[in-house]
Amino acid sequence: QVQLVESGGGLVQAGGSLRLSCAASGRTFSNRAMGWFRQAPGKEREFVAAIRWSPDNILYADSVKGRFTISRDGAKNTVYLQMNSLKPEDTAVYYCAATNALAFRAMNAYDYWGQGTQVTVSS
Repeated sequence: QVQLVESGGGLVQAGGSLRLSCAASGRTFSNRAMGWFRQAPGKEREFVAAIRWSPDNILYADSVKGRFTISRDGAKNTVYLQMNSLKPEDTAVYYCAATNALAFRAMNAYDYWGQGTQVTVSS
């Protein structure tokens, strides 16, 4: 089993920044990728960004390209999501997930999920 704990959410004004963290524990050696997804009220959960380290690759949703950056600290088993130039439409619960699959964009590729952290962007 892998446990994931997100942190770093909060309330920020439009144009501001937040950095989300996702700390993994447990059988982390079985993972090869981690991703961030989000779910706004009344909407389906959607892909935001993901990072794979075996082999290396990074993916972003078109809606966040150029504004969000995903990174990983392997020594700490932690993945980060730096969110800049935030918009009200970025408001959602952000979830971290982990997988050992090579294909790592789709939600159904992920085996483990965190509880989520709320991000609210005011206009």
